[in-house]
Amino acid sequence: MTRFSILDANPIVRLTVNLREEHQPMSRNVANFTDLASKTALAWIIAAMLVIVPAGISAAIAEELAGLATLPGADDPAARGLAIARETEGRDVGFGNTSANMKMILTNAYGETSERELRNLVLEITEENEGDWSLIVFDKPRDVDGTALLSYAHILDPDDQWLYLPAVKRVKRISSVNKSGPFMGSEFAFEDFSSTEVGKYSYNWLRDEACGDRICHVTERTPLYEHSGYTRQLSWTDTTDYQPRKLEFYDRKDQLLKTLTFTEYQLYQDKHWRAHDLFMENHQTGKNTRLVWSDFVFQAGLTESDFTTNALKRAR
Repeated sequence: MTRFSILDANPIVRLTVNLREEHQPMSRNVANFTDLASKTALAWIIAAMLVIVPAGISAAIAEELAGLATLPGADDPAARGLAIARETEGRDVGFGNTSANMKMILTNAYGETSERELRNLVLEITEENEGDWSLIVFDKPRDVDGTALLSYAHILDPDDQWLYLPAVKRVKRISSVNKSGPFMGSEFAFEDFSSTEVGKYSYNWLRDEACGDRICHVTERTPLYEHSGYTRQLSWTDTTDYQPRKLEFYDRKDQLLKTLTFTEYQLYQDKHWRAHDLFMENHQTGKNTRLVWSDFVFQAGLTESDFTTNALKRAR
């Protein structure tokens, strides 16, 4: 049985003990405090010390206060990785349905760019073994106006995806073996636009490390569903808000293919985080795609009838 210490669970207590050990005169003075007023004064001293602790230590304290002590230990990396993924998913439960606008900026290997404007609708599905539904509709430019992608995410069964092409007025079902292909000339694959459900992957926590001015869990996740274009992905997840900051995608030869970074996060309804800038860089082609999100609306009044193949045809 693993022994549990209150010092491990409470970083402020642990820091206090460390300070006592390093400064013995303070320890002796503390021992002489017997009345409540003196103890209160000590608490204020400790609080002042926390303000001037180096940033790295402060980040570690904030990390533990956010609930890190409840994660499985580093001696069980599979359980720890799974717990991190579940925490990320759990923090977004209850969003219901959302709508948002999106600008897609495509850049080729020569630095030339083109832009598209889209709408994104999402319906939360709470049934076991089922993922969320999403609908992406292109509004501009004219040559792609009305093109729409409908996705029903599943756990281990192949996701259902349909693409509507207004030029031929036809709904095309996307084969599960083709979902690794690029979506509308972007660096995002069809499978990248399907909801990321915890049960779709196995997990292995690798380490915690700095990611910019934050600390992130680095977790390897391996697709369990068939016909993925990736052998594995590496995920950097913020240790305080449990939001993804970076994803690396490895191709079927296990070579680094793409990197997706998430920035410009905003909090909605005091619970739901959304990144407003997603940047996908293809290391093998030199191309990249940026998605700039805006106008998020939660509880947008969407229902299942807005996510059907017939809805694809009238989405324009």
